[in-house]
Parts: sequence; structure tokens; C-alpha cells
Amino acid sequence: MTERLWNILVESFPKMLEYGLKVTIPLTVLSFALAIMVALLVALIQYARVKVLRQICRFYIWITRGTPLLVQLYIVFYGLPKVGIVLDAFPAAVLVLGLNEAAYMAETIRGTLESVSTGQLEAGYCVGMTWPKIIWHVVLPQALRTAFPALSNSMISMLKETSMAATITVMEMFRQAQVINGRVYEPLALYVEAAVIYLIFCTILTWVQHRGEKRLSSYGGARA
Repeated sequence: MTERLWNILVESFPKMLEYGLKVTIPLTVLSFALAIMVALLVALIQYARVKVLRQICRFYIWITRGTPLLVQLYIVFYGLPKVGIVLDAFPAAVLVLGLNEAAYMAETIRGTLESVSTGQLEAGYCVGMTWPKIIWHVVLPQALRTAFPALSNSMISMLKETSMAATITVMEMFRQAQVINGRVYEPLALYVEAAVIYLIFCTILTWVQHRGEKRLSSYGGARA
């Protein structure tokens, strides 16, 4: 490795890491928060089998899972201004990333909801609980505990997908790598360095996921 390349990497690492902490991580957290709220709502509507709303939810899932994330980003950021709806790059990225991932997470949560025994619903009715209370106190805790690994994987995937936000001018970590590369033209070294930072972030999230799974497992064992 030449001295010039080494100096470039040493100077670029803190810059990319800064944008990772200031933009990539907040973008991931906000998008995931939106995704989990939408996914819960969509999953519960399907679980409750509310006829018209259920069809709307199925249509949303069909459209979202059947079109590329990049195309969705372009439609929202570049297309909607043509009809008078203008969003800044960061909110547009949060909206698209959140709604996109929510479609997948909704199916995960719906599957875990349906895996809870119907006998527990009947037992809840027998002790005088209403349907919302049964869902909140009995069904959801069990379903979300089962869905935790899959939802954690979704968050890790979302962290990597934030790099797509660079295409709509969000100055996140990968976009910063592109800017630096445009100045020094060392694409291999800089993009590998960016990949290493993503790997560090994902490794930390994976560790948190494993810790969470262990805690939930011990909780389930204690209850058993």
C-alpha cells in the first residue's frame, strides 16, 4: 500500500464514520420505527380479517414487494414533485425505507400471530377479556417474541439498504464515500473501507440480536 493511499484511507475513515453515526444510523432507526408501526397495523388488520381493509393491506404488500426499492425512492423523491408533493431527501428516504420494509415485516408478524393457539383467544374471552385486550396482553407478546429474530434481521438489512438513499442525494455514509472518491479516485480502497464500516455496524446489531434472543429465551423458560 502506497503512502498516498494509506493517507487517503486514514483521512476518509473518520469522515465516513461520522456520516455513518450522524445520518446512516438515525436513518435506520427512524425507518425501522416507521416500519414496525406500519407492519403491526397491517398484520393486525389481516389477523382480524377486516374484509375491505384486509384487501387494501394485501394490495399494499403486493405493490411494495413487487417493485424495486430504488424505483420507489425515485418515484417519491423525483416523481411526486410533478404532482405537487415535495419531500426533502432525508424524510423521503425514511418514508420509502420504512414502508418498503414494513411490507415484509407485516407478513412475518402475521405469521407469528396466527401461530398463537386459538385456545388462548377462547380462554381470554372466558375470563371476560375484550378482543383488543386479548391481543395486547396475550397474543402480541408471544407473537413478537417469536418474530424477534426475523425482525432483527430486517433491521440489519435496512441498515445496509440505507446506502440506496445516496441515489436521492442523502449525504449518508456511502454518499460520503462517493464524494471522497470523486476527489481522489481510489474506488476500490474507499468502497472496501465503507464496506468495513457497514460490517462493523451490522456486527454490533447482530450481537445485540443474539443478546436479545437469549433474554427472550430465558424469559420464556422462566414462564414455562
